[in-house]
Amino acid sequence: MSTRLEIDHRSAATPRHPEKVNRPDNPIQRKPAWIRVKAPTHPIYHETRALMRENRLVTVCEEAACPNIGECWSQRHATMMIMGETCTRACSFCNVATGVPKALDADEPNRVADAVAKLGLKHVVVTSVDRDDLADGGAEHFAQTILAIRAAAPETTIEVLTPDFLRKPDAALDRVVEARPDVFNHNLETVPKLYPTIRPGARYYHSLRLLDRVKSRDPSIFTKSGLMVGLGETKAEVGQVMDDLRSAEVDFLTIGQYLQPTVKHAAVDRFVPPEEFEELARMARGKGFLLVSATPLTRSSYHADRDFASLRDARAALLARAG
Repeated sequence: MSTRLEIDHRSAATPRHPEKVNRPDNPIQRKPAWIRVKAPTHPIYHETRALMRENRLVTVCEEAACPNIGECWSQRHATMMIMGETCTRACSFCNVATGVPKALDADEPNRVADAVAKLGLKHVVVTSVDRDDLADGGAEHFAQTILAIRAAAPETTIEVLTPDFLRKPDAALDRVVEARPDVFNHNLETVPKLYPTIRPGARYYHSLRLLDRVKSRDPSIFTKSGLMVGLGETKAEVGQVMDDLRSAEVDFLTIGQYLQPTVKHAAVDRFVPPEEFEELARMARGKGFLLVSATPLTRSSYHADRDFASLRDARAALLARAG
C-alpha cells in the first residue's frame, strides 16, 4: 500500500520544482515490498515536528522527502538543514527546491542548538542546501552552528553533511574543519559516469579531494560519504568509488536505493534487492571502511547516532584492552 509520503511526492512535481518543468516526464515505478514504509503516526513524531516548527527550523527529512522520517522523528532524531530551504543547484535526483535563496539568518545556529538540547540528542547531523551565491559557500554558518551546539549541548557529537564548496577559497573548508565536528560527511552520490545527468553542478574528483583535504587537515575527524544505487551504475563502478574513497582515507560509507521524488526527476533504473545491498556491504567492509550501512532505505543520516555510538564504544574497548 502506498504511503502518504509517496502521494505527496507525486502531487508536488511542478509547483515545487519550476526549474524542472521543461524536463520530460519519467513515470514513477511501483515500489517493491522491501521499499514501502508506514505513514508516521507515533506521538513523539508529532512532538518532534512541533519542536521544529517552534524553532522555525528546516529539516532535510522533510525537504528531501526521506522515507525514514516516521521512524527517525519517532525516536527524536532529525537532520537539521541550515541556510534555508532553497538550493542554488538543480540535481536531477534531489527533492529540495531550487531558486534564489534568502539571506542567511544569523540566529539560526542558536535555534538549531536549542532544538538539539531540547531533543536531548546524543548525536546530531547538520546539513545544508548548496549556497553557491555565498562567497564562502556557507562555511562560516556551518562553523557557527557547530560552536553553538557545543555550547548548548556539550555531550552531543556533531556530524556535518556539507556541500562541495566548489570554486570557493580553501579557507572555506578550513573554517569548517577548525570548528572540529566529530564527523565530516560529504556525499559523492553516484559514480563518475552519471555526474553529467545526475549531479551536473558538481565534479566527482573535486568532491573526492574535499574529503581527502579534511582528513589531511585534521586526522582526528572521521570522514564519511554516501552513494545511491539504482541509477544505472554497475557493481564494478561502485567498487571503484569505494576504492577512491578509501584512497582518500574515508572512514564511513552509506549506500541506499535511489527513489524518484517526482515525474520530473531522474528515473529509477532498477530497484536493487536487499541481498545485493548485503553483498555491497561485505565488499565495503573488505576494503577497510570502519562503518558501513547498505540497505534499500539507508540514507546519509539514517541511524547515524546509533552507528557512531557503536564505533565509539568499540574504539573505547580496544583502547582499554591495549591499556
